[in-house]
Amino acid sequence: MAEIKGFLKYKRKKTGYRPIEKRILDYKEVELALTPDDIIQQAARCIDCGIPFCHGVGCPLGNNIPEFNDMIYKGRWQKACQLLHSTNNFPEITARVCPAPCETACTLAINDEPVFIRQIEFQIVERGFENGWIKPVIAKQKTGKKIAIIGSGPAGLATAQQLARAGHSVVVFEKNEKIGGLLRYGIPDFKLEKHIIDRRLAQLVAEGVEFRTGVEVEKDISAHYLKKMFDCICITMGAGEPRDLAVTGRGYENVIFALDYLARQNKICSGEQISGKTITAQDKTVIVIGGGDTGSDCVGTARRQGAKKIYQLEILPKPPDTRPDDTPWPTWPRTMRTSSSHEEGCERMWAVKTTKISGTETNVSELHGCQVEWVKTSRGWNIKELPGTEFSIKTDLVILALGFLHVKYDGLVQSLKLRLDDNGNIAANDFQTSVPDIFVAGDSTLGASLVVKAIDTGRKAADRIDKWLMDKK
Repeated sequence: MAEIKGFLKYKRKKTGYRPIEKRILDYKEVELALTPDDIIQQAARCIDCGIPFCHGVGCPLGNNIPEFNDMIYKGRWQKACQLLHSTNNFPEITARVCPAPCETACTLAINDEPVFIRQIEFQIVERGFENGWIKPVIAKQKTGKKIAIIGSGPAGLATAQQLARAGHSVVVFEKNEKIGGLLRYGIPDFKLEKHIIDRRLAQLVAEGVEFRTGVEVEKDISAHYLKKMFDCICITMGAGEPRDLAVTGRGYENVIFALDYLARQNKICSGEQISGKTITAQDKTVIVIGGGDTGSDCVGTARRQGAKKIYQLEILPKPPDTRPDDTPWPTWPRTMRTSSSHEEGCERMWAVKTTKISGTETNVSELHGCQVEWVKTSRGWNIKELPGTEFSIKTDLVILALGFLHVKYDGLVQSLKLRLDDNGNIAANDFQTSVPDIFVAGDSTLGASLVVKAIDTGRKAADRIDKWLMDKK
């Protein structure tokens, strides 16, 4: 362990953010880093609890958290970097965008603030890049097997890297012009600058992974062709089917999906060519429907575009400030969370339902809603509209951030006639679909989930593919 009584001696020290008045003028990352001395103190808070719930329950990847905390405390940063990469292909990404379920599962979180695991992870990987410790891992021997991976998000990239290191030839197909999937097009630069992705992609290229961009399977190239040219296919597309809002007025032009809105701004930031009507929040009153992370990202983007006023509506009741009884430790707690985007300015409304959208000609001008009450029944929860609570908000732009359902079916999934599960995701048995030479990982089989889970399934799918290919010899 690190320092025996470090958790008594040191308190959790949080990172800060760049000043609001400065950061809303650009799309650069907003979070500041702790100093190396601060990180050593934070690592010293790890209590060697015997059963590390952070590792076994909180982290889907099973990161060796107590071990790398101990290495940091002892000044063995390179060893910590090796430990971190032994379970996580892209810690520089999870350290920036993962909500850190490892921390809420930390034993200290029972009656104190948890170890600052996410920031420790951030410092380890950034020092690793700075000192040249993170190098390509080249396979010693090639197997002669070829795998096509469809989608270049975290699951696809993790699958590709693991398979390349096992000696297979890997080609990743991406429909967009740049690699990264939802990492590049769904997460704003102020949370994840895209040179961070490019830095890691250079390692994958050096390891032998081939990328083909601007290629959409079943549009630019057929699945039949891929099945003939490759020994197997792994589908790692994101859950791109958004949850829609079924109300009167949904069809107005300026009622848009969150991913369309975020992806467009990300393309502008990276200098990509965009087409179609300009979508901007500049000088507009914006309503974001959906209180999750995607909704928060839309709030931050709208603020940077110069929105006049921003509302964020959530149908669920406002969460409590402390861990409630229905999400006990070490589970992920249902508590109130305020992001850096929220701090930049928006009015959050809880337990409200959109009932209608009105406008003139093709544009929305007003949103109508009411407050709701959640009533528990023997069959679950029902929503009850509260009489006399009706309201309306004048608006120029409505962004739907209601979550995502599953992978899109049109094209590849339909062409391959893949079986789906009860949730509409691609069904799989140990990452193998109903078609034996087709595998799946990430959101395609999980539904919309965390980046850390996508990486985990990518690693496991790669292991399954490797065994399947080698057994066919």
